[in-house]
Amino acid sequence: MNPVEIIRKKRSGEKLTRAELEFFIKNFLDGTIADYQMSALLMAIYFRGMDDEETTILTEQMLHSGVVVDLSDISGIKVDKHSTGGVGDKVSLILAPLVAACGVPVPMISGRGLGHTGGTLDKLESIPGFNVNLSLAEYKNVIREIGLVMIGQTKEIAPADKRMYALRDVTATVESIPLISGSIMSKKLAEGIDALVLDVKTGRGAFMQTFEQSVALANSLVRIGTMMGKRTLGFITAMDEPLGFAIGNWLEVVECIECMRGRNVPDLLEVTYVLSGAMLMLGGKAKTLDEGMDKCKEAIANGKAYEKFLQLVKKQNGDVSFIENVETYSKSSFAVEVFTKESGFVSAIDSLELGLTSISLGAGRMKVDDVLDMKAGIMLKKKVGDEILQNEPLAIFYTDNSSVLNSAKERIQKAFSIGKEKPKKEKLILAVVDEKGMREF
Repeated sequence: MNPVEIIRKKRSGEKLTRAELEFFIKNFLDGTIADYQMSALLMAIYFRGMDDEETTILTEQMLHSGVVVDLSDISGIKVDKHSTGGVGDKVSLILAPLVAACGVPVPMISGRGLGHTGGTLDKLESIPGFNVNLSLAEYKNVIREIGLVMIGQTKEIAPADKRMYALRDVTATVESIPLISGSIMSKKLAEGIDALVLDVKTGRGAFMQTFEQSVALANSLVRIGTMMGKRTLGFITAMDEPLGFAIGNWLEVVECIECMRGRNVPDLLEVTYVLSGAMLMLGGKAKTLDEGMDKCKEAIANGKAYEKFLQLVKKQNGDVSFIENVETYSKSSFAVEVFTKESGFVSAIDSLELGLTSISLGAGRMKVDDVLDMKAGIMLKKKVGDEILQNEPLAIFYTDNSSVLNSAKERIQKAFSIGKEKPKKEKLILAVVDEKGMREF
């Protein structure tokens, strides 16, 4: 087979066969097909799409490009959660220890920042010493001992996805339903889970910016999971404004620590409780979603979720002293407040613009090999619906890069829309998707 002909075939909108996809993935991994040829195929898929059969075959090829972990010797129904990514989406950092504290084992293999959104691995690595690069043997040992593990892809797990994921991030081919489906499900199906909860974001700060796109992605993911014999449940959640107040790796970790210690960040915790409650339901620890949510709220209130998080950090070699005393973390060279020029109510916050701004501050990557500034980011002072007076602060941003101070200030100001009337409160959880299809939540 000729890789150029396969690229040309997809570029022309034709359907690729199992043999063609298998050939392309296999030869990409062994170096016969170059990164630029894979990038060309990714771009062709981005524009031309794939049907259900192609998407399933792609996922299978990515899944079986490496090892599929067997966790059958670990008791309990293993459940994971995956989010398609959003600005300020730090749910996993609270949810994983919370669900584990309630008795459901959580084997979580996560990714790095993709496009304008942050990655769970990057957030975890902002904790000094935290090791996300465990071997598969270590991965199994940690979940066996504490009921929870959070790592990145090992070289054995879906290696095709790992290399394709990095290329997508820097070739503007992120927002593709077949590629997102293949990436998510190849990793999740490889990690040894029995069930999966999906958080498919929709809105300005999401990769799927329309509700229709998000439903299509959720249906694709649930269909693949169900076909592979895993109980799979998807939720469509709003991402028109950042989730919580913090944007940036260490800033988001701190916000999660505060939530686990009892601080109420309403939007962040609402999404967290729904997703974690669903995990308890699939994991056999709750009969209904409401019961699962109640148990999760109790695990926050009694401190068990926070204790489990400390266990996780210790077990994966993180320095717990920074978790217990967050104020000892190193500080950015610049901390700049951004003020509003008018009074009124915050009517909208452009989460995409804030996500892109945080990259310029050093909190995200423009190139695959960029080194992150873990301290960098944005702390919102106001959320949609809040009243604000002229010259009150909208946000404060942190960076070591003096060259971006003026542009960041202007971009953050423009990301906030101020109106004269208080806007109507919008729903955060919009719909649920299972094997029967989508229904309003």
